[in-house]
Amino acid sequence: MTEIEPPTPAPEFRRGRRLSVDVGKVRVGVAMSDPDCVLASPVETVPRDLSTKKGVPADIATIAALVDEHDVVEIIVGLPVTLAGEESHAARDARHFARLLGRSVESVPVRMVDERLTTAVASRRLAERGVKGHRRKAVVDQAAAVEILQLYLERMRRT
Repeated sequence: MTEIEPPTPAPEFRRGRRLSVDVGKVRVGVAMSDPDCVLASPVETVPRDLSTKKGVPADIATIAALVDEHDVVEIIVGLPVTLAGEESHAARDARHFARLLGRSVESVPVRMVDERLTTAVASRRLAERGVKGHRRKAVVDQAAAVEILQLYLERMRRT
């Protein structure tokens, strides 16, 4: 089941890796936590690919394989709402992506979290580290997924 955090209360802590995705039109950034949920780290950037393998879009299948490979216990999908809190076309696309991903990994809960400004923050941090041009464009989605997941982990620890 896909849900939005908050207002849904944070689930009781369960040790295990969390995986987050930052869904874009061209790429999907993927990040993962350590089993103790202390640190989020970049994993990879998956190209958006709607061609299907056994009825599942290739990008969804790639992420589902990561979930299986790393025994992920929860998936966090960034919900790109506007600064006013309204949903745009990108938010509807992220919700659709989350539903498809949820169907591919039925035993793993998929949660959506507000990701306002995470890409801007990720881009700024990469620039501060001297990552420029084409290289920054290639990893900004991963960095945004890290920001999404790190925010979620911090919220989880506060509850």
